[in-house]
Order: sequence, then C-alpha cells, then structure tokens
Amino acid sequence: MPTFDYRAEDAQGRRCKGRIEGDSPRHARQLLRERGLLPSELREAAERTPGRRSSGGHLSPADLALLTLQLSTLIQAGLPLEESLGAVAQQSQKRRVANLLAAVRSRVMEGQALATALGAFPQAFPELFCATVAAGEQSGHLGQVLEQLATYTQARQASRQRIQLALVYPLILMLACVAIVAFLLGYVVPDVVKIFIDSGQPLPWLTQALIAVSDGLRRHGLLLLGALAGLFALWRWSLRQPAWRLRWHRLLLRLPLLGEVSRAMEAARFASTLAILSKSAVPLVDSLHIGAQVIGNLAIRARMADVARSVREGGTLTRGLEQGGDIPPLMLHMIASGERAGELDNMLARAAEQQEASLAARIALVVSLFEPAMLVLMGGVVLLIVMAILLPILSLNQLVN
Repeated sequence: MPTFDYRAEDAQGRRCKGRIEGDSPRHARQLLRERGLLPSELREAAERTPGRRSSGGHLSPADLALLTLQLSTLIQAGLPLEESLGAVAQQSQKRRVANLLAAVRSRVMEGQALATALGAFPQAFPELFCATVAAGEQSGHLGQVLEQLATYTQARQASRQRIQLALVYPLILMLACVAIVAFLLGYVVPDVVKIFIDSGQPLPWLTQALIAVSDGLRRHGLLLLGALAGLFALWRWSLRQPAWRLRWHRLLLRLPLLGEVSRAMEAARFASTLAILSKSAVPLVDSLHIGAQVIGNLAIRARMADVARSVREGGTLTRGLEQGGDIPPLMLHMIASGERAGELDNMLARAAEQQEASLAARIALVVSLFEPAMLVLMGGVVLLIVMAILLPILSLNQLVN
C-alpha cells in the first residue's frame, strides 16, 4: 500500500503534517477527512533504497511497551499482522509512533518478516527486541513473545524510574547547598566583612581565608564556570572515544560504592535479558551476544563477550560467568541450579528479580546516607562562615574593653 506525505489543517485551523497510507491519493484524502483534517497538500512519499537501513525515530520505553502490548493483544485475538500494525498505528496519539508503525507495515506488506522490518529502525527497536520477535515468528508464538517483551520493557522502565526518583532529592539538595554557599560568599560576606576591614585591626586567619575565597568568586566566578563547563565538555567528548570510554568505565568499577552499584545494575540487566531471550527460544550463544550488547559498561561487556565465546566452545554458563567475576555469588548459585534442573530461563528471571530488589535496597541505603551527609556538610560550611564573621567581632569587643 503506498504511503503519502500530507499537510493539513485540523478543526481549530492549526496546521499539521505527517504520513498516511492509502490505496490511492483519493483514499488517503478520505482517511484524513475521517480524522477531522482538511488536507492542503498530498504527495507520495519517496521510495527508500532496497536494503537500506533507516535510523527512524527514537521510541521511549513507555511508547515501546504500549505498542508492543497492543500488538500482542491484536495478534493473539487472531488479526493478521498487517491489520494489527495498521490498527495500532491508527490508535496511537503520537504522530511519530504512527509514522514509524506505518513504515514497518509497508515493509511487512512488501514481504519482509516483522523482525526484518523492525531491524530497519535500530534507534526505535533495539537488537534485543528484533531477535526476540524473530524467535517468536520462527516458533509460531509471536503474540505470546510480544506480550513477554511488553512485560520486560515495562519492568525495565519501572526500574529506571525508581532509580531516577531516588536520586532526585539528593541532587536538588546538593544544588541548593552550592547555591546558598555561593550566595553567601558572593554577596553577604563582603558587605559584612567590610566593616572589620575599615577598622584597621588585624583579622583572624579564618576571616582572611573567607575574604580571599569571596573575592576569588566575585572576580573569577565566570572564568571558573567556563572552566567547569570546558571540563564537562571534555569529559563528554572522552566518553565518545572508545578507548577513553573504556578507561572511564574501568575507573567507575574501582570506586568503592558506585562500582558495586554499577556492577549490580549491569548484572540484573544481563540476567533479565537472558531470561526473556531464553523464554523466546533464542539459542544460548546468541542470547549471550545480545545480552552483552545490552550492558552499558564496556569493561563488563567485553568480559560477557568472553563468556559467550566460552559457552560456544563447550563450557557451561555458570563457569564462564564465574570466571568473568561480574555476577554476584547468589546469582551464580541460582543460575547453576537452573542449568542442572533444565530451567535456566525461570532461574534467570528469579535471579534478575532478586538482584533488582537488592539493588533497590542498596540505592535506598546510599540515598539515606547521602541526605544527612549533605546536611552535615552544609551545616559545617555555614558554621565556618559564621565563625569567620564572629571572630573579628569578638576581637573588637576585647579591644574596646
């Protein structure tokens, strides 16, 4: 079915544009009018070069989980794949998602498999998603596999949101502390200390240090902000270089607290990825390769690639993970039990759930320790500022007496 690019106006007179599928231009205009749009321009979309991969648009985890769940429900209800894709595209309230599904549907109607059509848009559908869909198509249980994918995506999104929400308050507290101290040193302290400077009496060393810091912030504050911005930009550039990014990731794993949290997070992500792929009947070696690509830390990813190579050569999964050293002992025992009992997918899912619960508890502990630490630090800084102001006052009182 041909695809058309359109420009139209809605009932309120607002202009919009997008892409729609129709048997003919007349049919496409009719579909637009049924949506309450008045088309002003309609032309057939340009054809893509065969075999060319399109970057497509990025899908948020929430959008990906929603369209996957809708698609699995329609397929399990007995609708053909192309009709299911069209129905999900029409139900979507976001034009970006609708256009993306329309492009996938066009490729499916041209004879491509769903996994191949999804693979043409790597930014929207990751390799894990495409490999799982391909396994579902080969096994004939595409609807059930899509339902598992929707559950997996929703669980990953919920875990990510829990971590982000746990870090919101400490970050706000830290920024507030920095802003308050900067305001005191930049505007309050100079006016107060000016009185003691005019008296001509020698000032305590703490007050002199406070004056030096305040003057430095007032004179070179913009330069300091520029230097910090430059360092941040340099750090972001180094993360885009593979060699430097690998060094940063190795350094992160060596940090006392952040390294343990990062390793636990990657272990939970790896186990849950292996679980969904195993349940979808993807071969273990392929699952290990895909699971390694899901890991964000390059150092751990390289070791997981070695685990996949060890399993391909005939070794057991437990032995390979044990040599890697990135999986906690409890998860290793659970995986070993799953291998011996022939229920690796179920044990991987349980291990991932246990690790995510442990990770959530650890993050909660870190946050609970961070908040009083920031309050104590803020109180200490304010105490130094107050002492730097009070010491000259006490000196003046002794001089007067």
